[in-house]
Amino acid sequence: MKFYFSQTQLDHQPTQYMVHGKLIHAFENANRATTLMTSLEAAGLAHETPPASDLAPILAVHADHYLDFLRVAHADFMELPNHGPEVLPNIHAYRGADGSYTPRGKPRPTGIIGRAGWYVGDLSAVIAEGTYASAIASAEAAIAAAKTVAGGAAASFALCRPPGHHAYVDRASGFCFLNNAAIAAELLRKTWKRVAILDFDTHHGDGTQAIFYGRNDVFFGSVHTDPSAYYPHYVGYADERGAGVGEGANLNIPLSYGADDATFIEANRRIIAAALEQGAEALVLSAGWDAHHLDPLSKLAVTTDAYARIGELYGRLGLPTVIIQEGGYSLEAVGAASLAFMNAFREARSC
Repeated sequence: MKFYFSQTQLDHQPTQYMVHGKLIHAFENANRATTLMTSLEAAGLAHETPPASDLAPILAVHADHYLDFLRVAHADFMELPNHGPEVLPNIHAYRGADGSYTPRGKPRPTGIIGRAGWYVGDLSAVIAEGTYASAIASAEAAIAAAKTVAGGAAASFALCRPPGHHAYVDRASGFCFLNNAAIAAELLRKTWKRVAILDFDTHHGDGTQAIFYGRNDVFFGSVHTDPSAYYPHYVGYADERGAGVGEGANLNIPLSYGADDATFIEANRRIIAAALEQGAEALVLSAGWDAHHLDPLSKLAVTTDAYARIGELYGRLGLPTVIIQEGGYSLEAVGAASLAFMNAFREARSC
């Protein structure tokens, strides 16, 4: 089994992150990737650098004008007087709080402040000098992993950094710029009629949900911390079931603070059962390790053993599977949880 990662993904080097009114050092940093590489290699996965891709698979998900913004945002911001080191907008045109989210096209503002507020949803999606190149390279890892599985491999792992499940069609947020899971799912749809994205990051994958909310060919299931007092706050509730032809193709299972291993495992069983009921023929797993009780952002009581248990559950399905790296910010937990998950997954899947 292969995992894909490019050294260019380390070029995204944000220095700050706004939390509780304070700018602190960014949790989403390059050390996460190096820790994960060590873990995946220990699990027996072979590293491969993804080949360069054209933008077509990314543009199948994201608006072209949004990519144009990401490409020039940092350079344009550096032309402002008295600028800081990174793009942090001081105004936001927030959209999508009802969970449906309809992209609204190009912004009317032409200045960098107005454009940044349009395309950046919060102060955790910091755009640094190397962010665009890293985000593209991260998406290329997802593209390579999806093509590998579509080509006949049982499973593959995309070590996506920066992560992606909070990225909308035309909006960055929550450390995310391009939605790697959605890009992978769209590629798998060329081979299989019905695909499921199952997300067990501790944060709801609001960007992924929005992208597929009105469709029934890609099922989205998410196990995450109750958003009523947790990021992303406005989306991720159990009554969000999809819209139009997509009604019933979205399942959110919010977990209360302190939820334990048994609760976490059962919630994963439920989204698996729902995906199978929807006829999923291939899987994309949005794998976050930040539900682990050691994670600095976690409000749950999930242990390493739970990741081994759900790794076995997903492996036993026997479906073509692309695993996409999402969150996880304790290096100790990231290493232990990913290793436990992959060992159990590979043993159950025989890959």
